[in-house]
Amino acid sequence: MLSIYDYTLDELKNSIKPSFRAKQLYNWLYKQYATSYEDMKNIPKDLKKDLEQNYYIDIAKVINTEISSDGTRKYLFAFKDNKTAEAVLLLMKEKQKDKDGNITKSEKYTFCISSQVGCKVGCSFCLTAKGGFVRDLTAGEIVAQIVYLKKLNNIPQNKAVNIVYMGMGEPLDNYDNLVKAIKIISHLDGLAISTRRQTISTSGISSKIKKLGQENLGVQLAISLHAVDDELRSELIPMNKAYNIDSIIQAVREFPIDSRKKVMFEYLVIKDKNDDLKSASKLVKLLNGIDAKVNLIYFNPFEGTVYQTPSKNSMIRFQEHLLSHGVICTIRESKGIDISAACGQLKEKIEKEK
Repeated sequence: MLSIYDYTLDELKNSIKPSFRAKQLYNWLYKQYATSYEDMKNIPKDLKKDLEQNYYIDIAKVINTEISSDGTRKYLFAFKDNKTAEAVLLLMKEKQKDKDGNITKSEKYTFCISSQVGCKVGCSFCLTAKGGFVRDLTAGEIVAQIVYLKKLNNIPQNKAVNIVYMGMGEPLDNYDNLVKAIKIISHLDGLAISTRRQTISTSGISSKIKKLGQENLGVQLAISLHAVDDELRSELIPMNKAYNIDSIIQAVREFPIDSRKKVMFEYLVIKDKNDDLKSASKLVKLLNGIDAKVNLIYFNPFEGTVYQTPSKNSMIRFQEHLLSHGVICTIRESKGIDISAACGQLKEKIEKEK
């Protein structure tokens, strides 16, 4: 039996009669954030009973929360089989008010969503790799993370948020469930979050990047590049041996991108590994001809890692080199540094406590 969150509206219309009840159900799930059939006031009792027997609604529960001083909130979800995955709410911009106390600009949020329990990729800098791969999340388990984050933080249904699939797991390794989740999330009767606000962050499964491009969903693409030569990238991301840098860059060149958007290249900067100007020069050449934006990320250390955080000066030098050569480049402000912010940290922390 699957959760109610695993179904598209059309699928529910085909199985729930009369079919207009499916739209009412979607309204309760994705506009009202109802987490119980009993809360759905206009759904008949006999239908509620049928729904409970055929589609479970209690898909997840929060078993741990950490809140940072910068507004970052990290949640550890347990699903029906007690397997766990993390989701993070990032407060990107705080609410602004004028001198009279009137709100002039509302908050801006980004949600980091997991796609798997564990991960197969095995990146050497990522704590998620330590636990290995357990299973894919269902489409409903991906969708439910967003519903729960909005409900837990009292975010109105009409408030736009940005979604980044860059929590635990490699999104394109769970391709079918990811695509289905995106369709549910973007449906106007669902969460109504535009695909332009949804970014898939991938380690670079080039064949799946091509397949995703052919779907033409309108999603944004972020490539976890982290290195400019295959030797270092294979050390950081073992999957690079199967999908090397050249194959990834070629797939990116063929990917359909909204003319108002750019392809994001995530570059995790590690002291004495990839923070030198020689690497910066290679990166400029690599991205030549691509409408790209590079996001430099400070390595976030965790217990047992051999890697170190780069200095602020080396980050700035790297950024300035890219900017001087016409490549848009930002340095990501570290969020949640005072909590278990890096991917897999909260899960690992709770496992140790057990």
